[in-house]
Amino acid sequence: MTSIDDVARATGVSTATVSRALRGLPNVAESTREAVRLAADDLGYVASSSASGLASGRTLAMGAVVPSVSRWFYTAVLEGIDHELRAASYDLILFNLGGRGEDRSRVFHRSILRKRTDALVALCLDFSAEERRQLTSVGHPAIVVGGPVRGLRHIGIDDLGAAKLAVEHLIALGHRDIAHIGGEDEAGLNRSVPEARQAGWRDALTTAGIPVRGDRFVLGGFNIDTSKQATDVLLSSGERPTAIFAASDEMAVGAMLSIWAHGLRVPGDISVIGIDGHPLARTFGLTTLEQHPFAQGATAARMLLDELAGNPPRSRSVRHPVTFIDRGSTARPA
Repeated sequence: MTSIDDVARATGVSTATVSRALRGLPNVAESTREAVRLAADDLGYVASSSASGLASGRTLAMGAVVPSVSRWFYTAVLEGIDHELRAASYDLILFNLGGRGEDRSRVFHRSILRKRTDALVALCLDFSAEERRQLTSVGHPAIVVGGPVRGLRHIGIDDLGAAKLAVEHLIALGHRDIAHIGGEDEAGLNRSVPEARQAGWRDALTTAGIPVRGDRFVLGGFNIDTSKQATDVLLSSGERPTAIFAASDEMAVGAMLSIWAHGLRVPGDISVIGIDGHPLARTFGLTTLEQHPFAQGATAARMLLDELAGNPPRSRSVRHPVTFIDRGSTARPA
C-alpha cells in the first residue's frame, strides 16, 4: 500500500509538506503543491481523513445548509464549495432543510452542537438570535451565501444595485412603464434579497422621475409557473407595461412564456430582463445580470479553509460583481 512516505520520496519534500499540500494548507509553494498532487495521483496515495482528523482535532468536513436541493442557485453554489473542499481533502456534509422546521432544529441541535463539521456555509438563510448564539458557543466559523445576515459574514452581490442596473437599462432604452415580478418569502429564508431587488426597482424609477405604480408589482414566487400566472394577470388587466424586470431569471422565463401565450413578442411588444445567469437564460435568449453562484460558493469555502488553517479570519463580507449579458430580450418600446 502506498504511504505518505512514498509521496515524500517521489517529490523530494518532507512528509509534513506532503500533508500540508494535499490538505490545501498555506505556506506551500504552488509548484510544490502541484508536484505533490501529481505524485499522489500517480502512486495512488489517498490521505486518511480520519487520521488527519485525529491529529488536528477536526472532522475535516464542512457543513452546508440549504433550504432545498431543487433550486439551481443552491446547487451551483454547492458545486463551487465542493470544488474547493476536494482540493483541500475536505468532505462536504449537506443538510437539506426541505422547508421543514424540524430539520432546521436537527441541524443546529444535533449536527452542529455535536461538532460533526468544522465550519458551516448557509445558503439564503437567516439565523435566529438563538441559532447565532449556538454557532458562537461551538466556535464554528460560519458564512452566509445569498444575502446579508446580522452578525455574520456573507458573500453575495449588491442586490439593490443589480436591480437598479437592470431597470436603468430599460429606462435608457426609453421605457417608462416598467413592471416588476418579485419573490415571495418562504419561512426561514433570507428576506433581504427579494426586498433589495424590489427596492432597486423603486429607486431606479424614482430617480428617473417615473411614478412607482403599485399595480406594476406582482409576486412570482421565484419560480416559472407562479411568475407566468402573475404575468397573465398583469397582461389581462388592460393597459400592459412595455417592459418587465424580474427578480430572477426563472421568473423572467415565466413572464416570457406568458407574453408569448398572449400572442405578443419579446422584445417587440414587451422587453424582459432578469437577474441570475441561470442556464435557461441562454436557452430563452434572456438579457440578464449574471451573479456567478459557483464563484460565490468557492469564495466561501476558501475563506473558511484559510481560517481553519490558522490564518486570521476575514471579518468583512465579500461582494461579488455581476456581469451584464445582453441576449436581445430588451429593446426600445414600440
